[in-house]
Amino acid sequence: MDLRLNICERVSAVCGIPAGEIAGWLETPPSPDKGDIALPCFKLAKTMRKAPPAIAVELADKLSDIDGVVRIEPTGGYLNFFLDRGGEAKAVILRVLNDGASYGASTEGEGKNVCIDYSSINICKPFAIHHLTTTVLGHSLKRIYDHLGYHTISINHLGDWGTQFGKMLVAFQKWGDRQTVESGSPVRELVKLYVRFHEEAEKDPSLDDEARAAFRKIELHDPESWELFEWFREVTLKDVEKVYKLLGVEFDSYNGEAFYEDKMPAVIQSLVDKGITKVDNGCTIVDLSEYGMPPCLILKSNSGTTYHTRDITAAVYRKNTYDFYKNLYVVAYQQNLHFRQLFKVLELMGNDWAKDCVHVNFGMISMADMTFSTRKGNAIYLEDVLRASIEKTRAIMMDKSPDLPDMDEVARQVGVGAVVWGPLYSSRIKDFTFSWDKALNFEGETAPYAQYTHARCCSVLRKAEGYDASAADWSKLGDESSAALIKAIAALPDAIRSASEKYEPYLISRTVIDICSRFNKFYFDNRIMDDDAGTRNARLAVTDAARIAIKLGLFLVGVEAPERM
Repeated sequence: MDLRLNICERVSAVCGIPAGEIAGWLETPPSPDKGDIALPCFKLAKTMRKAPPAIAVELADKLSDIDGVVRIEPTGGYLNFFLDRGGEAKAVILRVLNDGASYGASTEGEGKNVCIDYSSINICKPFAIHHLTTTVLGHSLKRIYDHLGYHTISINHLGDWGTQFGKMLVAFQKWGDRQTVESGSPVRELVKLYVRFHEEAEKDPSLDDEARAAFRKIELHDPESWELFEWFREVTLKDVEKVYKLLGVEFDSYNGEAFYEDKMPAVIQSLVDKGITKVDNGCTIVDLSEYGMPPCLILKSNSGTTYHTRDITAAVYRKNTYDFYKNLYVVAYQQNLHFRQLFKVLELMGNDWAKDCVHVNFGMISMADMTFSTRKGNAIYLEDVLRASIEKTRAIMMDKSPDLPDMDEVARQVGVGAVVWGPLYSSRIKDFTFSWDKALNFEGETAPYAQYTHARCCSVLRKAEGYDASAADWSKLGDESSAALIKAIAALPDAIRSASEKYEPYLISRTVIDICSRFNKFYFDNRIMDDDAGTRNARLAVTDAARIAIKLGLFLVGVEAPERM
């Protein structure tokens, strides 16, 4: 906040390092007796040509009268600043109350476009539990970048091309009908046909030849085949929209692989013209052995295109269409090699913007004792998980708060939030196993716990029937639990910025839990509705600031914040 800025500017004036750079060095000491803010002087050793402890002593002697700082102490290689807690509380709380939902927002992204490719479901296949992480991670990153002033383009790069659609065509023509598909759950009905195709193909391998021929008809835009292919896409998107609606997810573009079919020839020709391709056993490839990677296959021996062909074309299209500042691909770590190859080919094509393409990889998600295979028909549908979570949440609420108004709506908010939260509470690269007991715990480091704390803040403010921040006695917020809560609230803007830089929403989730745990300690340690008006107004103001910060943090990771629970 302003107090940190004051410190950075004064240190900058003494040592000649830019204040913005110094701001990135500041740390929070491990315990209150070591101050509120620490400057590690190791960073200055090269510039000031002294040992860090000597630098700390020198700076302590030269720095004085910093607004909001009551004491400065050198400790080893650190310079510790003790703040005026009342002044810090006032600065933090008034900023939060003034900014509201814009707390921690900035204009740093103004005029910059960020493409975010996520979810990327497959047509005619289940929107399953393994799509959860890409969907909620990409959605969270979109909200974070929007908050920082960027213009985001959310892209659902549909898997809607390949031989599997020849299989679907054959299966539907042999065993399916439109009325059955449209009257039930379209995707589940189409999956049944897909599963049956593989069962029948094991007995009659000639079906695979029929599937290849059927897909060739799609490639040639045979009217009947193309119309059926377009219908597959239409009913799939209509079906999965129910899940996106539950998650609060929307997309700006559903351009999938099929969209780039007529755009690939120009890109392939460009690759050839630039002399970076060669023919190997009838296949057109880009040799990447010099970079420690296998070749990137551009055209198969039968002239068929590949995932790489379509992804190269999509990247070129996105640059030409959106002129992106960043182009993010939120895809599991199993595709690390694919994206390394993709970015290297884009670079070899002479595109200096290849460096702005980023693979935001993540670990696998699973449910205990359950496996996934579309071909065998044992998919774990994400919609089923979400609706089961909502029902389980409703049962818990019926037991604990049977008279809760809008029970169904709150159960939806909490049930969905519990599912969304899991993959976003740890570093994205970690594998994650979904557990009902953990997800729906109202006392652990979970979304329901954060949502309950938000509802508690709302309850306190409702009962107070208003407060006057201008009449607050900020000095009454100098106790340890109040100071700890204010520090946690003050940390949210940095967490938001770090989350955008590292593509790690869990940094926000962890900060939200920190705010919640510190608010609950503050709540039990202090009498918020104190008889003294100045104390009461100060404690209600920090309660309101906590409410705003929790709601904002939850929103940025795609979780709603009920006002009653």
